[in-house]
Amino acid sequence: MSAGMRPVNFGHSIYLQEDPSIQNPIHKVLSTLISHKVHALLMGGQACVLYGAAEFSRDTDLVLLASDDNLALLRNALRELRCRRIALPPFEQQYLLRGHAVHFRSYHPDAMHMRVDVMSLMRGVDPFDQLWERRERLGSNDANLYNVVSLPDLVQAKKTQRDKDWPMIRRLIEADYVRQENPTIQQVRFWLLQSRTPEMIIELAQTYVQESESLSNVRKVLQYAWKADKSKIEIELNREELNERSVDRLYWEPLRKELEDLRHMNYAAEEEV
Repeated sequence: MSAGMRPVNFGHSIYLQEDPSIQNPIHKVLSTLISHKVHALLMGGQACVLYGAAEFSRDTDLVLLASDDNLALLRNALRELRCRRIALPPFEQQYLLRGHAVHFRSYHPDAMHMRVDVMSLMRGVDPFDQLWERRERLGSNDANLYNVVSLPDLVQAKKTQRDKDWPMIRRLIEADYVRQENPTIQQVRFWLLQSRTPEMIIELAQTYVQESESLSNVRKVLQYAWKADKSKIEIELNREELNERSVDRLYWEPLRKELEDLRHMNYAAEEEV
């Protein structure tokens, strides 16, 4: 958990001590997006930093509304940041709406070489309008608050085939668990459904018996928690992870094929926005 973090209300603002990881150049990127009124939410590694589960992130990952108007605002912000698209697919609405990420790099002096990745659609994650309604406002003070995907949405977005995402899910939930002194039933249910720490699952199930019983048909691992059967809990957690990884690979297969097809067309590998 980041030093100095204190919760205000679940789903509302959380303030942090000044952290160099959210200063320049990431601050420059985020403040530019805000100044151009881009409808976007911070996710990925930097969101994990703000939720107290990571210490550093080199990239700015965003989920955004892929409307014509909002993409025009984004283009203006990227131009101010002197960004160039650095990989396929092209910066076009159709690719964002199909689930691709578009990758940029800033060459502005205050954000030199900062990578900016944008998406509008993610597997298993609700549409942007719902993400926006559930967003958090995180930062160091009222003057530096950023729109960030809610913790449950960030956890869901992290359920990918990438090795690095699964330890991060665990740390995100552990940090939230430690931070909350008087959790709501909504938070308890979230932990019961998403925790990936055997000891935490056992503690939750034995502390919140009624809630864990009501969710045991939704999440099989809870059935082993009442007996504190750590070995079976670990087996079931591994099964959950392998299933999500498999589903994610299937989801990305046609998108990867589309990227491969684009590489054989006459698109520039890098271009100005």
